[in-house]
Amino acid sequence: MRHKFGYRKLNKTGEHRKALFKNMLNSLIKYEQIITTLPKAKELKPQIDKVITIGKKNILSNKKRLFSKLQDKNSVTKVFDVLSERYNKRKGGYSRVLKAGFRTGDDAPMAVIELVDRNPDAKKVDKPKKVETKDTENKDSAQKVVAK
Repeated sequence: MRHKFGYRKLNKTGEHRKALFKNMLNSLIKYEQIITTLPKAKELKPQIDKVITIGKKNILSNKKRLFSKLQDKNSVTKVFDVLSERYNKRKGGYSRVLKAGFRTGDDAPMAVIELVDRNPDAKKVDKPKKVETKDTENKDSAQKVVAK
């Protein structure tokens, strides 16, 4: 009987598992969609739902609770400002897990975990915008002519 086995251990120590899920929660809040293995995604889903539920009630004690769990000021700010406004009418089910095939190499089942009604531009948060001017194009073509 599997009574009182509440979560997957994922073959990791308690501290490693805690750090792993803290980092995955921060990444999911930041990018609103991440790709991971299926067991990790299934364990992460109830945690992100609880984080968003805590964030819907904007009081100081909830901010302190989230900061102690996430340990990232930007993530806590995004939960309280952006995500709580987005999901204020929804009563749970803030995330979904989609199966994404198998990883090459070890054939591990992969999954995409994403926030429902996510912002597609959130994945491009860290990517710098390319600004290409005509001056750089002229320099590149001039260097190509010189090289010939």
